[in-house]
Amino acid sequence: MREKIKRIAIVLNVLLLIAVCLVYQQKSLQKIDNLIFDYEMKQAAGHQAKDIVVVAIDDESLQELGRFPWDRAVYAPFLDALNQPGYEPKAIAFDIVFNEASDPDSDAAFAETLAAYDNIILPVVGVTEGDFTNRTTLHRDEYMKAVSIQGPIPSFAEHARLANINRVVSEDGVIRQTVLKIASEEGEAVPSLGYVAAEMAGADLGKYDRLTDPDKRFDRNVVAKNTMTIDYQLVQDDVITVPFVQVLNGEIDPSVFKDSVVLVGFTAAGLSDDSGQDSGVTPIDKHMRLVYVHANIINQLLNGTTVGFVPDWATLLATLVLFGLFILIPWRLKNIYSILLFLVVAAILLFGGQQLYETSAVHANIVYALLAMTLAYLANVSMKSYLESSQKSFVTRQFGRYLSPDLVKEIVSKDMDIELGGDSKVLTILFLDIRGFTPLSEKLTPAELVDTLNTMFNMITQTALSNRGTIDKFIGDAAMILFNAPLDVEDHERLAVKTAWEIQRGMNAIRSQISEKYGCEVNVGIGIHTGVAVVGNIGSYLRVDYTAIGDNVNIAARIESQTKPGQILVSEAVYEKTKEHFDYGDSEERMFKGKSQAIRVYEVVRPA
Repeated sequence: MREKIKRIAIVLNVLLLIAVCLVYQQKSLQKIDNLIFDYEMKQAAGHQAKDIVVVAIDDESLQELGRFPWDRAVYAPFLDALNQPGYEPKAIAFDIVFNEASDPDSDAAFAETLAAYDNIILPVVGVTEGDFTNRTTLHRDEYMKAVSIQGPIPSFAEHARLANINRVVSEDGVIRQTVLKIASEEGEAVPSLGYVAAEMAGADLGKYDRLTDPDKRFDRNVVAKNTMTIDYQLVQDDVITVPFVQVLNGEIDPSVFKDSVVLVGFTAAGLSDDSGQDSGVTPIDKHMRLVYVHANIINQLLNGTTVGFVPDWATLLATLVLFGLFILIPWRLKNIYSILLFLVVAAILLFGGQQLYETSAVHANIVYALLAMTLAYLANVSMKSYLESSQKSFVTRQFGRYLSPDLVKEIVSKDMDIELGGDSKVLTILFLDIRGFTPLSEKLTPAELVDTLNTMFNMITQTALSNRGTIDKFIGDAAMILFNAPLDVEDHERLAVKTAWEIQRGMNAIRSQISEKYGCEVNVGIGIHTGVAVVGNIGSYLRVDYTAIGDNVNIAARIESQTKPGQILVSEAVYEKTKEHFDYGDSEERMFKGKSQAIRVYEVVRPA
C-alpha cells in the first residue's frame, strides 16, 4: 500500500509541476498579480505632491464660460494671469489637444501669447498601429511605436514645447505605465508630457533616459525600451486644484503657481479628452481624472523614484523551491505542524512582498509561488492522509481484535508498513488448553457451551492484552498468545509468565461457577517458550492472518501438551529470563514429539 501511494504521489507531483510551469509560462495568473501589485502601491502611497498645481476645467468654469470647447482667445489672458512677473510657473502643460484650426483671430491671439512665453507645453498624440486613439495596450517591457503623430496646428506648435499624452493601458484596463518617448515614422523621439514638464522643472532625468535610446532618437528597427511603471502617490485631494475661471479672473494668489508645474485638464463630469475619456482606472483610484495621472508621473520624475520588479528567474526559482519544499513537508511533519508551516510561509510571502514594496518600491510576483506551494501541499497532504487512513484501517482490521488498544495506537503512530510476509524475531510464545472441556461439552447445550467458552476466552484475552500480549488465535478450546510482536516489548518473557499466572488466578472464579452450575471441573494448562520464530502476515491476499511459525512455536505447543490441569510449564530459555521474578519448582528433562533431544522444563510456583 505504501509503495503504491508513493508511486501515485510521484506521478501526481510531476503532473502538478508541469501544470505550474505551463501556468507560469502563459502568465495565466497575471490578473491576480496585478491586483496584489495595485494593493501594494495603494498601501505605500505617500500622498505628498511636489510643486504641482492642476487648473481644472470644471463645472464652475463651464457655467461661467459656457460649453466647451471655448473660444481660444480665452487662453491668452489665462496664460498672462499665470505668468505674472515674479510668479511664473516653471511649466504650463495643457492636457487639451489643439489639432484643428478654429476662428482665425482667436487662434492668432493664442499663438501670439504662446510666443511670448517659453514655459508652455502642448500635447501630441502618437497613433499606434491598429489604434486611432491615444490608448495603447502594452505588456511589461514592450515598446511604443507610432505610425503617425497628431499635434497642434503649426502656428501653435512652433511656439511651444510638444509632448505626447499617449496612455498605456494594461490588459485589464488599468493605467500602470507611461511611455516616456514615442517614435515617429521618421525616427523622431517625442517625449511624454510628464517627461517634458519635469525636465522644465529642473528634474534630473538621467536614470529615466536609460530607458530610452542613448542617442535620444529611435530606429524603427531597433526601438529601445521606453515605458516606465508609474509610481502612483497622489489622488485628486492630494494636488492643489483651482478652477480655470478663477485663474482667468485673477482670483487666485499668483504665489500659488510660483516655480510649480501647472497642468490644465478636465475635471468636469461629462467632459472628455481627445480619446473620448476624461478618467481611467489606476492602482490607487478606480476613477482618476487623467490630468491627475499626469500629475503622478511628474511627481515621480521630480522625486526621482522608480518601480522595480523582482527578476523572472528569481520568481521561477522561488516557485520551484517552494514546490519541492511542500512536497517534502507533508511527509516529514505531522499534519498540524505542516499546515502551520504552510500558513506561516504563505503569510511571509504576502507580508514580505508588501514590505518589500513599501521599503524599496520593488514588486515581487508571489502568485505563482503561492500556487505551487498550495498545489504541492494539498496534493501531498491528501495523499499522506489517505495513506494514514488506509494504514490505520488496515492495522485496526488486522490487529484490533487481538492486540491491546495501546499497541494498535503505537503501530499507527510509528507508521509501520505491514505487508504480506514475515520477519525472523525473538518471541515468547504462550500456548494454553482448557482441560475438562470435552466432559463439559457433553452436558451443555451448544448455546451454553459457546457462552461458557466465551467467558473463559474473554478473561484470557483481557489478561493477555493488559500485559501487552498479542492474541494470535483461538483454536477450539486452546489459544496461542505472542509476546514481543508486532512491536518490541521489553521484558516480554516476564510478561508472558505473568500473563499465565494471572490467567490461572482468573480461572479460579470461572472454575467455581462452572462446577456449581454444571458439576464439571475445568482447568487450564499453559506452556511457554522463548526463541526465534517467523512472525508476520502469513497467507494470501484473499485470506491473511498475523501469526508466528517455526520450530520454537512447536516447542511451546509441545510443552503445553504435557502440562497437568492448572499447571504452568516454561522452557529453560524462559526460566533464565524470569527466575528473579518467579519461584519455580524442580526442573526435569522431557522428550517431546519430533525432537531428538530432551528439553528441560520448569513449573511456575508463585511470583517471587
